[in-house]
Amino acid sequence: MKRILGILGILIAVMVVTGILQPAFLSGYNLSNVTQLSAYFAILSIGVMFVIITGGIDLSIGPVVGLVGCLLPLLIVKYGFHPALAIAFVMGVAALIGTTHGLLITKAKLQPFVVTLCGWLIYRGLARWITGDANQGFGNSFNGLLEISRKKIPLPGDYQVPIPVVYMLIIAVLAAIFLNKTVWGRYLYAIGRNEQAAHFSGINTDRIKLMAYVLCSTIAGFGGVLLAFDLNSMQPSSHGNTYELYAIAAAVLGGCSLRGGEGSVAGVVIGAVLLRVLYSANNMLGIPSTLEYVTIGTVLLAGVLADEGVKWYSQRRKLIQSARKVAA
Repeated sequence: MKRILGILGILIAVMVVTGILQPAFLSGYNLSNVTQLSAYFAILSIGVMFVIITGGIDLSIGPVVGLVGCLLPLLIVKYGFHPALAIAFVMGVAALIGTTHGLLITKAKLQPFVVTLCGWLIYRGLARWITGDANQGFGNSFNGLLEISRKKIPLPGDYQVPIPVVYMLIIAVLAAIFLNKTVWGRYLYAIGRNEQAAHFSGINTDRIKLMAYVLCSTIAGFGGVLLAFDLNSMQPSSHGNTYELYAIAAAVLGGCSLRGGEGSVAGVVIGAVLLRVLYSANNMLGIPSTLEYVTIGTVLLAGVLADEGVKWYSQRRKLIQSARKVAA
């Protein structure tokens, strides 16, 4: 909870300072855009959270988004698939990718970093090969379909809630229930804290880890579908580039430990929003776009250092208290 409050405080501080320096930052139009992009990255971050909690990693999120985003218009526009069937097909592809990752990690005993890095290369190459490296889009014939991602819910004033925020909140609530109210969620944390102990306690660790990778890729596929309808123009060689870094960074900022065993949905969502707010603040304040990654990397490093500092202080305090009790 302290970590969540800390990251929330940073988010509020960034928004307040940016709003003072550039009032247009707090306009309804800009906040609508920021929350829409934040929702997409929060969805991807929630997916990778499941894997990170187990102590794993998934570097293939960006190419999965790119592959799904390029396949969807290809199926609907070129091959005449019904949109519902096309969406089901690409979601199945994403789930199959997660299943493959999970099996290679649990059965072939390969490192998650190696498996998902190879996936990064394979899925990017497949997207370029299948599409002939040509840009993909829905054109002007499916404007109604694009409302799946572009629809906005009006509120009093000039702010509108983008519909992806609603999707993100639904996924976040379901993920929170899964992690905190089900036995499978507790198993995920147990594996991340000590996989060997979890195995000896009777948990089928391979099955739970496989589930985590399937959830990660499937949620990434859903994010890819939403982004495809929103952007309506996907370049196979670059669509989804660095999205995996944003997702992992948001998860770490939100309290997920890369060692596993820690993480909360609320923290991950706030972390994703913070990254997009920083990006928007850079643009609004006239900071060169070339420094975008510098800003995000600095904030991420500061967040990790602060987290480690809090843990060190907490452990030191417990040791001192224990020593005092023994002395007494």
